[in-house]
Amino acid sequence: MGRWICCLCSRVADSLMLLLVLALSCNPSTAATASPSAPHIKPSYSFGRTFLGLDKCNACIGTSICKKFFKEEIRFDTWLSSHLKLPPSYLLSYSGNYTDDAKSWRLVDITRLTSKYRHDRADKRICTSLLKTKTCSLERALRRTHRFQKWLRAKRLTPDLVQGLSSPMLRCPSQRLLDRIVRRYAEVPDAGSIYMDHLTDRDKLRLLYTLSVNSHPILLQIFPDVEGWPFPRYLGSCGRLVVSASTRPLRDFYDAAPEVAADLALQLLTVLRSMGTNDLNYFFYFTHVDAGTFGVFSNGHLFIRDASTLGIIDKEEGSQMIDGQQEYKDIFSCLTVDCQSAFVSCNSIREKHSLVMVCQELLPKLLKGKFLQPVQEKIDSFLQHCADGLTDDQGINEAVAKLAELLKPLRSCDSRFAYRYPDCKYSDKY
Repeated sequence: MGRWICCLCSRVADSLMLLLVLALSCNPSTAATASPSAPHIKPSYSFGRTFLGLDKCNACIGTSICKKFFKEEIRFDTWLSSHLKLPPSYLLSYSGNYTDDAKSWRLVDITRLTSKYRHDRADKRICTSLLKTKTCSLERALRRTHRFQKWLRAKRLTPDLVQGLSSPMLRCPSQRLLDRIVRRYAEVPDAGSIYMDHLTDRDKLRLLYTLSVNSHPILLQIFPDVEGWPFPRYLGSCGRLVVSASTRPLRDFYDAAPEVAADLALQLLTVLRSMGTNDLNYFFYFTHVDAGTFGVFSNGHLFIRDASTLGIIDKEEGSQMIDGQQEYKDIFSCLTVDCQSAFVSCNSIREKHSLVMVCQELLPKLLKGKFLQPVQEKIDSFLQHCADGLTDDQGINEAVAKLAELLKPLRSCDSRFAYRYPDCKYSDKY
C-alpha cells in the first residue's frame, strides 16, 4: 500500500512539473524573463541634427541614408568602444561601419564635402550677403536668389542654370552631361527622365547646393562603379555627410614593397587612360592631384577616392557654354571658393594634362628608390620625361607606354592582389 501511494505521489509531481513548463511557455513575458538568452536592450545613441548637418537642410546634400544612422546600421568607429562617443565634428572624414543585416559589417568612408569651418563661413556669407543679418534661414535666403528662381521654372537642367559654379565638372558642360545628372540623381526616386518634373523644389535646392559646394557625390552617382567607372560606390547622404565605400589613400602605400608599388603605378596609368578614352566619349581631367586623390580597396584595386577636382569635356557634343559665359558670379559661385578665382578655359585643356600632374606629384613618391639599377634609372628617366610636359602629347604618351612595359614584369601574382588573383595565374594579360 505504501509503495502504491509513493508511486502516485511521483506521478502527481511529474504532472505538476509538466503543467508548470506549459504555463511558462504560454506566457511570453514570463518565458522572456526566465530565458538566459533574452535580448539585451541596446544603449540609446543620441546625436544632434547639427552633427549631421540636418539642421541646415534643405541647404544640404540629401537625406537618403539618414535612417541607417538612426537605426545604428551605420556606426562611426568610436561607437564600437565602450563610451560610444561621436567623433569631433570639425574632421573632414571619418571611418565607419555599415550593415544591411546587423550581422555582417563593412567599412565605409563618411565625409563632409568641405570642412565644417568652410561650411560655417559659407552659411554666414549667405546670410550677410543676401539678408544682411548674421544668422538666417539658409533655405529661405537661397530660395529668393535669381538663380534658384530660374531652377524652379526650368523643366530641364541647361548650361545657363549652372554657369559660374566653381565645380570643375561644370566649367565646360554639355547638355548630354547635364541630362545624365538629372536622370541619375540618386537622392530622389529614379524617374529615368531628363526632365526635372520628378524633382520637388526641395530636391532642386539640394542638387544645386551640392553642385555648388562639391560635385564629388554627383560624379559617384552618374558614373557608378557597377558600370566599370573607377569610383567608390555611393551609398547615400544625410544632411551634409556623404557615405561611400571605404578606400585607403594612396599616401599609405608610399612605403609599400616594390611589387605593390609597381602594381599600383600600373593601375594609376590605366585609370588615367580610361578617363581620357571611354565608350561614352567623355574626357575627364584633373585640376589638382594629391596623395588623397586616389585610394586603394582592401582587394588591392585602385580607384579615384576624391573626384572633387575632376573636370569633364564632352568629346561627342562639345561644350554648350562659351568661356565668356563663365564670368557670371553669384552667391552659389562663392560657397567654398574665393569669388575672384579665375576659370580655366575649356580650350586650354590638353590630353596630357592629368598625366603630367601624376608624373610630377604621385608616381615619383610611389616608385622612388624601389628597384635595382638599371631598372630604377630607366623608371626615373621616363617619369622625368613625362613630368617635364614640354614635349607634345605623343611624346608623353610614348614615355608613359614605355614606363608601363617596364613595370609589368615587376608585379607579382599572389593573394595580396585579390582583385586579379588567381586570374593572373592563367592569363597573359597580367
